Amino acid sequence: MYLILFIGIMVVSLIVQTRFKNKFKKYAEMPLNNGMSGAEIAQKMLNDNGIYDVKVLSIPDRLGDHYNPSDKTVNLSPEVYSGRSVAAAAVAAHECGHAVQHAKAYKWLGFRSAMVPMVNAASKLTSWVLMLGVMLFAFSKGGNPWLLAVGVGALAITTIFSFITLPVEFDASNRALEWLNHAGVTYNGEEHEGAKDALKWAAMTYVVAALSALVTLLYYASILFGGRRSD
Repeated sequence: MYLILFIGIMVVSLIVQTRFKNKFKKYAEMPLNNGMSGAEIAQKMLNDNGIYDVKVLSIPDRLGDHYNPSDKTVNLSPEVYSGRSVAAAAVAAHECGHAVQHAKAYKWLGFRSAMVPMVNAASKLTSWVLMLGVMLFAFSKGGNPWLLAVGVGALAITTIFSFITLPVEFDASNRALEWLNHAGVTYNGEEHEGAKDALKWAAMTYVVAALSALVTLLYYASILFGGRRSD
């Protein structure tokens, strides 16, 4: 059963990633009528929301756009920072959506930020602890489950983090789309629908990642609890 689920998730992930890249490419080639760059859009959205202590920076990483709450920076890739397209507008506004969440103490962003140190530690443990845990569990015929249990616990933390990320990402996109519309940045239907479509497929990558993490967690949990029951 789990093999079928893993294969299904892999296929869906490939489809979503391909669609997302194709959509981003499509809307990156659709110019904004107002001619604003991603950096200008980001700065305007921050100012319109009364946020003046967040910097908009350009980073070299392609598709590495993100908001960093620790140093209050909106970090945009070159094609977004300098881009004057629907895709650049959508991504820049989305990342500023996270800055707005931070400024307004959006609870899910707070939960997510609080989990980051724990998730970083759990991520370092997960792979090798699960591998050694499964081996020890098998060799002891279910008599020594503790290392595997630690691995499953670490995996559970990263899985919870993946699901907490979902409302954060969807809310940031909703804030971005609402502002783009009201601020007149995407002032015709084609531009707004393009921005909405681009952000939808970006959000779907997070959904697939969360589902993949859940299936992996259930698989290792079934080894742990299934083996103990059979013993």
